[in-house]
Amino acid sequence: TLVLPRVESCRLSLLASAGLDTAAVRAPSHPIARELIAASGVPIAAPSANRSGAISPTRPEHVVESLGSAVDLVIDGGPCDVGLESTVLDLTMPKPTLLRHGGTTREAIEAVIGPVEEGPAIGGAGALHSPGQLESHYAPRAAVRLNASVTEPGEVLLGFGRVAGTLNLSPSGELVEAAANLFAMLRTLDARGNARIAVAAIPEQGLGIAINDRLRRAAAPRSPPR
Repeated sequence: TLVLPRVESCRLSLLASAGLDTAAVRAPSHPIARELIAASGVPIAAPSANRSGAISPTRPEHVVESLGSAVDLVIDGGPCDVGLESTVLDLTMPKPTLLRHGGTTREAIEAVIGPVEEGPAIGGAGALHSPGQLESHYAPRAAVRLNASVTEPGEVLLGFGRVAGTLNLSPSGELVEAAANLFAMLRTLDARGNARIAVAAIPEQGLGIAINDRLRRAAAPRSPPR
């Protein structure tokens, strides 16, 4: 997702960019999404297909569970290949700046355009320029504990590699497989009514950076309900 400056003649509604003087644009790779855009004949502005702050959907049934009767139709494109949201790159800054790590790694971006800057840390001060920058986000109902190797009382373990668990993101330690399984497995464990989900350590490299970003936000303290 590229964050770009709006020009004065921009016809995009301010409602689609939260009233900001920037707009976030992406071109999906999924053939069904591309066919939908082509059939509409116009760019499509839309939010994510889930409740804000909750675990992101990676399968059609997740969308149905999250939104229910609030939507009339769900297009079934099968499970997500990557399982993580897009990488967000801000091109309105003096240097290209990563606002959110995602399915495209920093290394892949830098191989094309050269060095990029790292955006504000989770919960940092300043205005939010992009979705997914909230400190608490992608969160299940259960509390989340990170870098676990064994369970504590009242916990269920989401494993990775040699750290076995009730479910394992990738028994072989493959980050691509772990990314594809992350949200679906968090949903499965959360649906079982566990009070807390412990998650095994994920390497802080490649897609692991984006996975750990989502896990840290899932584990962040939450504001009390109003």
